[in-house]
This record gives sequence, structure tokens and C-alpha cells, in this order.
Amino acid sequence: MSANAKGALFALLAFGVFATHDAVVKILGATYSPIQIVFFSVLLSFPLATVMLMRDVEPGTLVPKHPWWMALRTVAAVVTGVSAFYAFSVLPLAQTYAILFASPLLITVLAIPVLGEKVRLRRWMAVLVGLIGVLVVLRPGQTALSAGHLAALVAAVGGSVASIVVRKIGAEERPVVILLYPMVVNFVVMACALPFVYQPMPIEHLGLLAVIATFAWIASRLVIKAYQVGEAAIIAPMQYSQIIWATGFGLLFFDETIDQATIIGAGIIIASGMYIVLRESRGGGSENTPVLRTRSRSETATTPRVSLFMRFAGKAPPRQD
Repeated sequence: MSANAKGALFALLAFGVFATHDAVVKILGATYSPIQIVFFSVLLSFPLATVMLMRDVEPGTLVPKHPWWMALRTVAAVVTGVSAFYAFSVLPLAQTYAILFASPLLITVLAIPVLGEKVRLRRWMAVLVGLIGVLVVLRPGQTALSAGHLAALVAAVGGSVASIVVRKIGAEERPVVILLYPMVVNFVVMACALPFVYQPMPIEHLGLLAVIATFAWIASRLVIKAYQVGEAAIIAPMQYSQIIWATGFGLLFFDETIDQATIIGAGIIIASGMYIVLRESRGGGSENTPVLRTRSRSETATTPRVSLFMRFAGKAPPRQD
């Protein structure tokens, strides 16, 4: 088996685990506020973050070199976490993924003012086609747009902002700084809001929260392995396999059926996203490859980013994300 085939298999398995993680979030979301779920997800992620901090040998302080960029990333990550968890709780899984898959399109647009990226006509056309796909999924005027749809859109935008900021400052900020600030702020903000929404949790639900944290860690490690053995242009599109898992989980556990508009819209979004990835992977297609270097899912600050795992391990160039 070739290296790229092995990488693709690791990636497919990783995003299958991520999809299972999201299905568990949906199960808990039927009973608990996303604020409570995010709070405990972050809390249970701190032991892993602590281990990563103990392995960091890079000298320096925890004061960010780019405080305003870090503040923007932190706010975006916190908003994305709550929005994404809420969207998974109230929308069909496949529909949520279809909207979140717009992130590569938004990153392409944000790369213009933030990274100085030059986007040529073909990529602009891909972005516009992808946004048409989002409209097909949402069907404005035909179906009522709910708070869940708005939350998914906010998560897509927030995750894109967080990713592009890391791409902007990643070469100069220590990984520990990029890791720690969003997690701590997320923990503090959710802790302040928790008394207003808290519901006692039986031991089995606490166990599901532990499953969420564990699955996020396992999936992140699998993505790292995929990028270690395969090319980024092969690995990156594998995240779209999550919609297959989402369709299966939705049918088996939540009595959800994927409608024709979601199928068509998701297909359009995925096709445009893959085109952008392939364009960036070609020499001269992009100066900064902002989409290709977004290694995994949208930023939520509930678990460390895959790119930070790789930087701690010394497996990735410092500017990649």
C-alpha cells in the first residue's frame, strides 16, 4: 500500500471518530445546554493540555507577541465552540456538516485581507459556487431558518477566523500560547454562564463527556499520523467523509433522513472545497495555501488543534495550520 493510501485510511478513520464524537455531543445536547457540554469538554481536555505543556521546551513567556490577533482568535474559538455544539444538538448531523464545510470557502476569502493572498478568478468562482451550495442547504424562503442554522453559520465563520489568525501569527507565537489562551478563556466564560443552565448529570452522562474528550484526542492523533505518512493534498479532502458517517448515525440513532436539498447542496460545497484544495496543492496556485494548511476541523477551543500537536512533536513547519 502506498504512503498516500495509508494516510487516507488514517484520515478516514480519524474523521469517523470525529463524527462519532459529534454524535455523542448530539445525544447530550438533547438534555443539556451547549454551555454545560463545552465546559466539561474543556475541563476534561486540560490533562492532555498539561502533558503538552510539560513537553514544551521552547523558551519564552506566556505573554502573546500579538495580543490583538490572539484576542480575536480566542473570541472566535469560544463562539465557535458553543455555536457548533448547539448546531449539532438541534440540527440533523448531515445538515450541520454541510454548513460547516463552508469553512474552506470562508478561509479563502479571509486570506485576502489577513494574509495578503491573491485569489484568482477560478478560486473566486469556486467560492461563489460553494456559497450557492450553502444557500441550497438553507433554502431561504422555502423553509424557516432556525437558531440551529444560524449557529452552524456562526461556527463556520468563527472557525475560519480562528484558523486564519493562527495561520497569520503561527510563525511567531509559541504553540503553548496559541493553545492555552482559548482553552482558559473558554473555561472561564463557560464557568460564569454555567450556573444559569446547569443540570445535574448522572454518572453515565459524565462518562459520555469523558468519551467526547477521549475521542477528540484519538481522532487528533490519527490525523497527525495521516499527515505524517501522506500528502496534505490527499489528507485534507478526507474530512468530507464525515457527512457519510453523519448520514448513517442520523438514520440509526436519531431517526434523521437526509433530504434532497441537503444532498445537492453538500455536493456543491464539497466539490468547491476540494477544487480549492487541489488548486492550492499545485505549484504557484497559492502563495500561502491557507486552506490546505488548515489541518482538521474548525477551531472550538475544546481540544488542542491538530497543528499544535504536530508543532509540539516537531513534525510540522511552524507556519502550518
